[in-house]
Amino acid sequence: MELRDYLRIVRRGWLIMLLAALTGIGVAATFSLLQSPQYEAETRLYVSTDSASTVAELGQGTTYTQQIVESFVEVTTTPRVLQPVIDDLGLEQTPAELAGRVTVSSQPNTVLMHIAVTDENQSTAADIANSVTEEMIGVVGEITPGTSSEGSPVSVEVLQEAVSPDAPVSPRVPLNLALGLLLGLAVGVMIALLREVLDTRIRGEHDIAALTDTPMLGGIVFDSQAQKRPLVVQLDPKSPRAESFRALRTNLQFLEVGESQRSFVFTSSIQGEGKSTTVANTAITMQEAGQRVLVIDADLRRPKIADYFGLEGAVGLTNVLIGKADLAEVVQYWGPHDLAVLPAGDIPPNPSELLGSPSMEALLRFVEAQFDVVLIDAPPLLPVTDAAVLSTRATGAIVIVAAGKAHRQQLQGAITSLENVGAKLFGVIPTMLPTKGPDAYGYGRYGHAYTYQADRKV
Repeated sequence: MELRDYLRIVRRGWLIMLLAALTGIGVAATFSLLQSPQYEAETRLYVSTDSASTVAELGQGTTYTQQIVESFVEVTTTPRVLQPVIDDLGLEQTPAELAGRVTVSSQPNTVLMHIAVTDENQSTAADIANSVTEEMIGVVGEITPGTSSEGSPVSVEVLQEAVSPDAPVSPRVPLNLALGLLLGLAVGVMIALLREVLDTRIRGEHDIAALTDTPMLGGIVFDSQAQKRPLVVQLDPKSPRAESFRALRTNLQFLEVGESQRSFVFTSSIQGEGKSTTVANTAITMQEAGQRVLVIDADLRRPKIADYFGLEGAVGLTNVLIGKADLAEVVQYWGPHDLAVLPAGDIPPNPSELLGSPSMEALLRFVEAQFDVVLIDAPPLLPVTDAAVLSTRATGAIVIVAAGKAHRQQLQGAITSLENVGAKLFGVIPTMLPTKGPDAYGYGRYGHAYTYQADRKV
């Protein structure tokens, strides 16, 4: 993946990341509020030996002291030191429990010791630290070997007594909030990446380009009112969706097929991707531009073209193919520019065989000679074979892909089904494209992105 792919994932999942970050901060804040404040009091000690009379003995004594200080660190948290502290201060805990609140350390290559005690009460923390220090000094005098006539050669001096601290050492609210923010962001990024991997739906042009080299002939933006106004070019000619169809019309005009016949099968991978409305609105824009257009409803399973145009659909393509009606008798004309429409007619029991028959091929050859362009609405490719069979009779096919609905494997399967029958695929048209976000559709890009089509053999 390239950097822009990661940026796209961030833009797609920014809300998830934000919610995860806020959740992390909330958890950290709750954790901090539920914790009791802990105060820390500390004493500092200096350990020395007083048996050196020469420089050599002084060096040996220093080394000896540094070594024995490390032992004192361990001695301080033993019951021999802590039990008297508990008895003197009346603490209700065991030496092991108290040892968990006492931290003893020494600086490397020095004879300094630090004894720190944490407690919920400031004065108690200081009292325990001072008491532990006093008891440790006494135990050191008892266990350090010396001569029979002299005391212990090791002495411990208190450099700093413990005092009641002013501020707690925990919880560290700023640190906890920062960690919560970072952890929340990390979880949010992981969720966004996981969603990107698991979600195979096509979101925009980028996903289509990653699957196929077939050119995108345009894009139709999402319209929440599409079901109520399928012929948006007529009802709202200045809307963004209507402008999408005009851009598509312009790009289709530059498809060079190498011959005068121009019949295009509009299909999709699954049902409900907007192929019928795309055919109807594109035909209207072409007719308005002065082209002679015929729309054929070849979806002999769920025909919609007649309903969209408000025409009678009882007689149509099926009746012509079985010889029960003449083409001139069933073609109807719609709108101020007399757009020619051939409805589906009766629903036959064998749509695939009928669309792949010699009668259908003869019909296509005839209407291609009569019209500048023939737009054919066909069923989806994956459920049935009608569109694949019909595409071999027509000049070629155009696949409609609904953003947010069709999956990548479905589009790949639709393209493969056309390749298997040797049909010509002229391009892909994404529909229901978002107008905002990382996959937003921009009209300006198509003003120059497809000008090469006029000089290219498709």
